[in-house]
Amino acid sequence: MFTDKNSILQLVALLKEHEVKNIVLCPGSRNSPIVHTFVSHTYFNCHSVTDERSAGFFAMGLALHGGKPAAVVCTSGTALLNMHPAVAEAFYQQIPLIVISADRPQGRIGQMDGQTIPQPQVFGSLVKKSVNLPEGNTEEDRLYGNRLINEALLALSHHGKGPVHINVPLNEPLFSFTTPALPEVRTITRYQGLNVYDRDYNELIARLNKYNRRLMVVGQMTMIYLFEKKISKLIYKHFAWLTEHLGNRTIPGMAIRNFDTLLYTLSEEEKEKLKPELVITYGGHTVSKRLKKFLRNHPPQEHWHISLDGEVIDQFGCLTTVIEIDPFEFIEKVAPLMENRPCPYPQLWETLSRNISAPEFAYSEMAAIGALIHSLPVPCALHLGNSSPIRYAQLYTVPEEVEVLGNRGTAGIDGSLSTALGYAYGSDKLNFIVLGDLSFFYDMNALWHAHIRPNVRILLINNGGGEIFQAIPGFDMPEETQRFVTATHSATAKGWAEERGFLYTAIRNEEELTAALPAFVQTESEAPQLLEVFTDKAEDIRLLKAYYHQLKVEN
Repeated sequence: MFTDKNSILQLVALLKEHEVKNIVLCPGSRNSPIVHTFVSHTYFNCHSVTDERSAGFFAMGLALHGGKPAAVVCTSGTALLNMHPAVAEAFYQQIPLIVISADRPQGRIGQMDGQTIPQPQVFGSLVKKSVNLPEGNTEEDRLYGNRLINEALLALSHHGKGPVHINVPLNEPLFSFTTPALPEVRTITRYQGLNVYDRDYNELIARLNKYNRRLMVVGQMTMIYLFEKKISKLIYKHFAWLTEHLGNRTIPGMAIRNFDTLLYTLSEEEKEKLKPELVITYGGHTVSKRLKKFLRNHPPQEHWHISLDGEVIDQFGCLTTVIEIDPFEFIEKVAPLMENRPCPYPQLWETLSRNISAPEFAYSEMAAIGALIHSLPVPCALHLGNSSPIRYAQLYTVPEEVEVLGNRGTAGIDGSLSTALGYAYGSDKLNFIVLGDLSFFYDMNALWHAHIRPNVRILLINNGGGEIFQAIPGFDMPEETQRFVTATHSATAKGWAEERGFLYTAIRNEEELTAALPAFVQTESEAPQLLEVFTDKAEDIRLLKAYYHQLKVEN
């Protein structure tokens, strides 16, 4: 029987899956459930060494001789500090050493409890990766712990070998051993430097070809990549391609961009029919929460993430493979190796996406954003502020010649205007900046310098506060609480915009918006322009909910 501690069960199971056989065990009580679980499994070669300093070096010698990682396990407190010399030696010799330390619960550290010191990150820059496992037993904790262990074990040989540290906080009781078998665990693998002659490469292609329901999700990419027609013809038909406006032109064909709205209209049974067998991702952040929820609730058999840095990015909770390569190089490499057979899965997505009718809103925040997008000259740059603008823009079709940008690295409202103005300063195109009122007023000092050119056009949506908060499902608070959460205000940008030399126009109805847009989107202008569109927050939300309700009825 093994321990009942989930973090230990995951750790031991993953060490087995990553083929780590040699385990050096030091005595102690806090680490006893870890020791017991290793000793109780026939896969591992366990070695008992009392002195932790010697144990660290002994484990390093085992790894040095066989070339494969070896692990050393110690109890909490100063026992771990005795591993420091071996860790330093392993780091500079580039030896794959795994230090596993038991720990007290984090609430006990610094509270005069025995054998407690701050253990996470204790080795500093002398390890390639240091992780602190969660103590809880929720599904979220299990998923998080699994990823952390995989990340640490993958780091052992990523861009050179070296030591890693896995810290395991443990609550009492420690001595409950009733688990009959190790759990099945998700193992994340990484491919580096793919070569067409490698066995690993051919194995990857074989896995790719065995699936019929393949989904490609492309996140934020601030670029345009032109695929050769031959490559596009070979690869495009094999996948359903999903991307948002922030993905720009980075796929070999026409992308499905209205998938967020599509997913809203589907029943659970219909979503199950769209469940992919394989998901491949490249690029940065994806805005759509519905897509993330869909893939978390309907996980594929495999999720591959392709990136040059080879980092573990598990945004859907089902990552299985990291491929360290330029994504466009990957596509060009695999395109001629795809088996030529009918693929109905992409057509299923495309047919459903065509059933989503284009939105037609009465005067509102959504209508103003849509009117601007329909009027955009090409080429130009479109900068989308976070919260409402970046989501509502997704309801409309943006011309491919329009470059779309936004601060989605952290998705905060701070700095959206400043970033866009910095980009526009070096751009020879018109730059349209769509912001909500909180984003604008939070960053209004962005206008407080002399580097704003006449190619700037700001569409400011002012509905008196953070409207997006009230559109969130479950947001039901007293009016007084809402006033603080949504930062209700009555400010206007007029005085500040005119003082900073902007051509300012206030918009309060559809007729004024229609009249103002032609001059706003024209190329020739002696000064930057700002349209402040005043809308009613409650009406914006009502119209949006009515649109989504109608879509469900129609579909």
